Amino acid sequence: MTRTKNLRVCFSGGKTSAYMTYKILNNLDSLPYQNVAVVFANTGQEHDKTLDFVHNCDKHLGFNTIWIEANVIYEKGKGTQSKVVDYVTASRDGRPFEDIIKKYGIPSLNFPHCTRELKLNPLHHYTKHVLGWKDYDNAIGIRTDETRRVSKSAAKNGIVYPLVDWFPSDKEDVNLFWEDMSFNLGILEHQGNCKWCWKKSLKKHFLNLEENPNWYDFPEKMEQKYSKVRADKEGKPHYFFRGYKSTKMLREEFENTREIIKQVPINFDQDVGTCSESCEIFEMEDSKQ
Repeated sequence: MTRTKNLRVCFSGGKTSAYMTYKILNNLDSLPYQNVAVVFANTGQEHDKTLDFVHNCDKHLGFNTIWIEANVIYEKGKGTQSKVVDYVTASRDGRPFEDIIKKYGIPSLNFPHCTRELKLNPLHHYTKHVLGWKDYDNAIGIRTDETRRVSKSAAKNGIVYPLVDWFPSDKEDVNLFWEDMSFNLGILEHQGNCKWCWKKSLKKHFLNLEENPNWYDFPEKMEQKYSKVRADKEGKPHYFFRGYKSTKMLREEFENTREIIKQVPINFDQDVGTCSESCEIFEMEDSKQ
């Protein structure tokens, strides 16, 4: 087999993404790639266990993950670049997230730029300017039971889905794999890699507010400082959460309904208003930068 292509493995820090990475690295002889790079983009608001998990994958499974963060360039017309970090130096206080908010404002359903600026653009910058790759495929961790998330323009954009096309696997396969490992992610479904992600459903936010109310200190602080960055013509402030809710409003609604919520069973399998295991970083792009 002639190997002339490059493969960027987009490791989100989740179990499915790690399983995909393991399958790729242990089957390189059957794949047409001369160079493979595993890259994890840290937002500064990842669950601590996500960072531990990525570190353990490097330590125990030999992923050799390249850890990067957004390096925001405030000069007009200059896009977000990348900064290389590691397990020790990776931000845990939200610095990369705040940096992009300073420039672009509060992200939300109507202005979902956080994935673009915290993940997509840093990944592209690192690949182009550090790895020096012009032509490469992107491996994304979507399973056979998630094919609705497969991009229609995948081939055009160089996106590959190893767990759909190369090593067909579903959620049960992933869970069985990690049951046999000496370490695991250890994050509950409603918590997710990004602790307070605005994409989560209301019931997931409420459960997180019950268990970890301090997670919402960061978005509340960001709204207090930057809600009018890039405000509309009427000066209307921007807020993170669905239904144009601020963090303060979300907390108040939770307090007003918490006793009722405790009596309602939560079935996350039927939760259609949810963020996925990770943000789908290529669903919005038409071409590589």
